[in-house]
Amino acid sequence: MAEAALEAARSELREFPAAARELCVPLAVPYLDKPPTPLHFYRDWVCPNRPCIIRNALQHWPALQKWSLPYFRATVGSTEVSVAVTPDGYADAVRGDHFMMPAERRLPLSFVLDVREGRAQHPGVLYVQKQCSNLPTELPQLLPDLESHVPWASEALGKMPDAVNFWLGEVAAVTSLQKDHYENLYCVVSGEKHFLFHPPSDRPFIPYELYTPATYQLTEEGTFKVADEEAMEKVPWIPLDPLAPDLARYPSYSQAQALRCTVRAGEMLYLLALWFHHVQQSQGCVAGEELPRPPGDRPCQGPAGPLWGGLGGSGSEEGSSCSDPHSSHSEFLV
Repeated sequence: MAEAALEAARSELREFPAAARELCVPLAVPYLDKPPTPLHFYRDWVCPNRPCIIRNALQHWPALQKWSLPYFRATVGSTEVSVAVTPDGYADAVRGDHFMMPAERRLPLSFVLDVREGRAQHPGVLYVQKQCSNLPTELPQLLPDLESHVPWASEALGKMPDAVNFWLGEVAAVTSLQKDHYENLYCVVSGEKHFLFHPPSDRPFIPYELYTPATYQLTEEGTFKVADEEAMEKVPWIPLDPLAPDLARYPSYSQAQALRCTVRAGEMLYLLALWFHHVQQSQGCVAGEELPRPPGDRPCQGPAGPLWGGLGGSGSEEGSSCSDPHSSHSEFLV
């Protein structure tokens, strides 16, 4: 009898994602031609747990005209920033039986730009991606070029952003499939960001496994070695590459249905907490993102929403604290 009840529960779980998609998950990410009012944003997007791309939301930001590589050289070129270095562009990702974290280096931003433009060389792929509000802490000179928050979003969510981060990468820098415990507002200033999404209701089809954490270390010869983080607990992470899924190993993923979108210069993406996302970028992409924590008591949460966060649990999957290397906060991406 217990086995029959368990199988019935499993059957309901397998059927739930299809019901959620039919009820509230869009076939494609919708576009808004202008920023919504706080009421409309909360009612039409936050409550039903639906992503959207908002056009004409950044036109008043000086960054949209100013931010370029020459401007960064002149304004913050001598400033040292935290840089993630990996052999393949994947920081915080599964490699073999390890959850790999990047080597961290402090480098002048001008040197990072030199490497990006081929004027200098450095082993691996460089990515300015330090979280926990690295924009105001490492690059405060850029703050006058943008708003400190998105007013209509802050009013709708009832709080200011927890953090504002600046990311500068190249086309080889990729974000592996993961989810955040924060609301995301990605603001692209130039170039493009390419997103692949899964709603939280696809969680039954997305594999998680436990991996030994390790960190890349750069040797004096410019090669990478793997250093196990033996004092850390094993990390639950998604081993699957959604662009080339191994369906022989993870057959359930064939039942998941991904959404894809491209966010272009001047556009803002609203990506909700607990939505799975995989991110690529064009060369020369300059963008930004704000990430407040989601409302703690959403009264009208859609069926694609935090139900699955509760079942998966922040304690059993990716962590959500700012100190955790695989959590996210408000970011400005370049």
